[in-house]
Amino acid sequence: MYSTVQGDTWDIISKKVYGTEFHTDVLMKSNPDFGHVLFFSANVQLIIPEIKQTQQFADLPPWKRVR
Repeated sequence: MYSTVQGDTWDIISKKVYGTEFHTDVLMKSNPDFGHVLFFSANVQLIIPEIKQTQQFADLPPWKRVR
């Protein structure tokens, strides 16, 4: 679970939890009740699914890979 901070957006949350903004689709699919939200208010509880590192990211330098 992730508790939002006032002003969080899907891409910001993705960057915080996965190290990249490229997983916003995963977050939105896991939290369909909030799909319409652009800017979150504080303390919204979101489900953060585990993701597997894809080949797309495995080819990147270590400092750009999903953590």
